[in-house]
Amino acid sequence: MGLKARFLSLILSLPALLIALTFHEYAHGYAALKMGDPTAKYSGRLSFNPVHHMDLMGTICLLFFGFGWARPVPVNPRNFRDAKKGAIVVSLAGPFANFVLALFFSFVIAAMERFVSANTFTVFFYNIFSACVYLNVGLMIFNLLPIPPLDGSKVLMEFLPPRAKYKFYEFERYSGIILMALIVFNVLTPVLSFLKNWVLVFINILVGLVF
Repeated sequence: MGLKARFLSLILSLPALLIALTFHEYAHGYAALKMGDPTAKYSGRLSFNPVHHMDLMGTICLLFFGFGWARPVPVNPRNFRDAKKGAIVVSLAGPFANFVLALFFSFVIAAMERFVSANTFTVFFYNIFSACVYLNVGLMIFNLLPIPPLDGSKVLMEFLPPRAKYKFYEFERYSGIILMALIVFNVLTPVLSFLKNWVLVFINILVGLVF
């Protein structure tokens, strides 16, 4: 891909990126509130303003690699009415929101292909909606990995025995460095691409039931 094409791709990806990150983190905060913890609300994170949620490195990874993360929403598990259920629901809320968004924009794309004539205006939005699908699926898959501090690791920890859970907490100190190394050296890319393709196939099947 040439420099000009790459730049255009980044420009088209920005709206998709802001939508994916914002809804992901809002979902975490909203789920925490429903589980009994108002920390995100009082911290100003129950917001659809993307500035409140963006993490610099996670945003760069999303733009250039198609998977990444946002600034974590503050959560106090001690406020949950049910600690285990609260931790699982809150952790899965962000990835689930991304799946719903990917499915929604897939339906929008299918509707455009069937009912809207192609022109410069519609093609522009078609490309943005396509980026919304791919970025949301990428964000969902990446965050479900059982590597701290990603959402998948928080779900996994709720099913570990106490000793293993403690070891997992110790591992979290170094997980950021390990995670970045895995990204930089493309260790995760084949696995993430494989999972991403299967999720896209599943979404296409669901869309095909309607269109």
